[in-house]
Amino acid sequence: MAMLHLRIVCPQELESQALGVLHGRIGVVAVTNCDDSTHGCVISADVARECADQVLADLRRIGVGERGLVALDPIDAAFGALVDQAERDAPGEGADALIWDELIEHIGEDSTLTWTFVAFMVLATLLAAIGVVTDSQITIVGAMVIGPEFGPLAGLAISLVRRRATIARHAALALVVGFAVAIVVVALSTLLGRACGLVHASDIAGPRQTDFIYHPGWFSLITALVAGTAGMLSLSAAKSASLVGVFISVTTIPAAGNAAVAGVLGDWNETWRSVAQLAINLVGITAAGVATLLTRRALQHSR
Repeated sequence: MAMLHLRIVCPQELESQALGVLHGRIGVVAVTNCDDSTHGCVISADVARECADQVLADLRRIGVGERGLVALDPIDAAFGALVDQAERDAPGEGADALIWDELIEHIGEDSTLTWTFVAFMVLATLLAAIGVVTDSQITIVGAMVIGPEFGPLAGLAISLVRRRATIARHAALALVVGFAVAIVVVALSTLLGRACGLVHASDIAGPRQTDFIYHPGWFSLITALVAGTAGMLSLSAAKSASLVGVFISVTTIPAAGNAAVAGVLGDWNETWRSVAQLAINLVGITAAGVATLLTRRALQHSR
């Protein structure tokens, strides 16, 4: 049984309304109230995951979010009669629950342009460029794993479903600036490597093990759709361990690195094919994320 610990801090005038949201609600147990906060009263409760989204929506409706604080923490292990009661009463399964506030808060951090995000983009794209020059699939996979681009793509999907323009702007800015800076850094590094005799045009000539980076096609789109679906399902179900598989399924970062390297070395055909591969992956992942969220929302409403 997936249980969450809910903590509410709100002004005294909202206390009775907040308690009204919790008392008698299925899937909510162990409601506790105390008045020892400098900002009003503190209310806590344990909530079945499948009931949390509606509870949070009701708390937001009465103004707790605007005038107080709402915190939600997972409970690693819980057992006892109250847990059994919540499990009996709550509809569906916790793993299938979609908690919008949790998802938006998590993605909001991962889809914002920060120095850390740009640093990871640059490092991942540099690693991909090294994999391109050395024809190393292992290095390419390493670049896929550390690339942070899925966060903004998920942010775009959420913004389209929830109509959150602020999230869309932040996510788009992170993607544009992140990829632009990474490609410029890789291009400059390739120029330096060529001047030092470390990089040659022959490094990207002929058949290579990393050819899949710049061969866009239907399977590129299908892979992006499947990976985007798996990634959004993983995020919305709080199963982040599955994201590693998503990262190494799509060639966004490697395509960007290959576009920069090929452009500097004069192979413009490979550059544009890499750009096409990048675009297909970006659009496919976002579209799959939107479809996954719409499907999960419809299933949740049907319950």
